[in-house]
Amino acid sequence: MANPTFASDRADAVKPFQVMALLSEAQQRQANGQDVIHLEVGEPDFPTPEPMIEAGMQALRERKTRYTPALGMPELRERIARYYEEGFGVSLSPRRIALAPGASGALLLLTAARLNPQDQLMLADPGYPCNRYFARVFEAHGQLVPCSAEQAWQLTPDDLRTQWAETTKAVLVASPANPTGTVLTAAQLTALHQQTRQLGGELWVDEIYQGLNYSSEAHTVLSVADDAVVLNSFSKYFGMTGWRLGWAVIPEGWESAFERLAQNLFLAPSTPAQHAAMVAFEPDTLAILEQRREILRQRRDYLVPALRELGFGVPVSPDGGLYVYADASRFTSDSLAFCLQALEETDVAFTPGLDFGDYLANTHVRFAFTEELPRLEQAIERLSAWLPRL
Repeated sequence: MANPTFASDRADAVKPFQVMALLSEAQQRQANGQDVIHLEVGEPDFPTPEPMIEAGMQALRERKTRYTPALGMPELRERIARYYEEGFGVSLSPRRIALAPGASGALLLLTAARLNPQDQLMLADPGYPCNRYFARVFEAHGQLVPCSAEQAWQLTPDDLRTQWAETTKAVLVASPANPTGTVLTAAQLTALHQQTRQLGGELWVDEIYQGLNYSSEAHTVLSVADDAVVLNSFSKYFGMTGWRLGWAVIPEGWESAFERLAQNLFLAPSTPAQHAAMVAFEPDTLAILEQRREILRQRRDYLVPALRELGFGVPVSPDGGLYVYADASRFTSDSLAFCLQALEETDVAFTPGLDFGDYLANTHVRFAFTEELPRLEQAIERLSAWLPRL
């Protein structure tokens, strides 16, 4: 009889996402009547904008529920291409747009299409943890490179030169980044692209939080590097987390491999989600999204100095995204235990640095500003009363 506890080597190599265990505990406390303030999960607290909900419902009413082509509806791929033209002055063939079930689905297609067994994907540490595991699923490896606050937690051309190995195939950077919220400028992206090409690799850029920029205008690597790969999503800025729809922008000539893989892995992205996304770039929708971006900026502007006042170190203020990455070394050398204790004793939930890599992970934590400002103020009040007792 088969062992029901058996898992493949690749499954065993994937570590649990600690924030989900924290979320489960927080939800249990909430179900028991506790007033939990959720600063742990990177999900905007705003609902999907009404124009997009209505477009999705209209698609359902019209029975538009059948499979679309594997890489998405042609009209949505065309609309996304027009978004790059209108917003960034970048001319793209719609064939280069590959829609997928979330940006995670797009990255799954990308790693399947471009990485061979034992290839390495260079990543910043700290960074979004799932990226290395996408590589592992296809017998490749995440190559974590420690990145300090002095370099804004981002990879630099010097990192690429000194850490490049014979097996390194590609570099994945994020702008704005999770968990740090730092943004790469056009000049920095240009330098990273040039260095990657000189080393014979590919540059992949996670732009999932594009649009959630607070200190500068949103931009794309495609403005400076046409052959870079972009990963993006309707989840964060557009508020469609549960709809599961994202996309990749890929170089000319990669479409056939992506299409074959998508046909076999997913068949197609969600049809109602694609119809909802058709109105994501319309003026009425964008006006709603820009109002929300301003609300998030106000939350960030409150939370960063408030955390510093409590004794957390925030040497690099987030220029985008949904998070503040904070140095908690004044309070702990075990970030997971610290977060669990905070949840138990204050009902404030935030995420341990252990979820984002190895470098300084035990002394850093991530706060998501995904609650309304009065709730952020309440969280700071609770932590202010609790921290002196440690």
